[in-house]
Amino acid sequence: MPALPQRAFCEWLGTAFLLAAVVGSGIMAQKLAGGNDALALLCNTVPTGAILAVLILVFGPLSGAHFNPAVSLAFALRGELAWSMAVVYIVAQVLGGLVGVWAAHLMFELPIWQSADRLRLCRAAA
Repeated sequence: MPALPQRAFCEWLGTAFLLAAVVGSGIMAQKLAGGNDALALLCNTVPTGAILAVLILVFGPLSGAHFNPAVSLAFALRGELAWSMAVVYIVAQVLGGLVGVWAAHLMFELPIWQSADRLRLCRAAA
């Protein structure tokens, strides 16, 4: 397995690609779906699954392909990842996530920083 700096870079780059694909496909799906939320969700889910599979195949042997601070935290809690490495991974993932979202916003000529204008609520089935 590569040294820690290379693994951290893989986590950073993989997370950036993943978030760019998730956010970018979400933006594109919303624009193309014509108000059909189910279609937009489908058009976001398929590319997300595809890019995740590709990224895991590419970066899995190099860093473990966590791409998510919750995954790195779970591995650390189970003792499968040293806490010092988990902290490095998490920092790399957060920074990679920011870069990926910014890249998606730039691709679609949106402001880099945005605030939500819609409240998202989870409703349990009655």
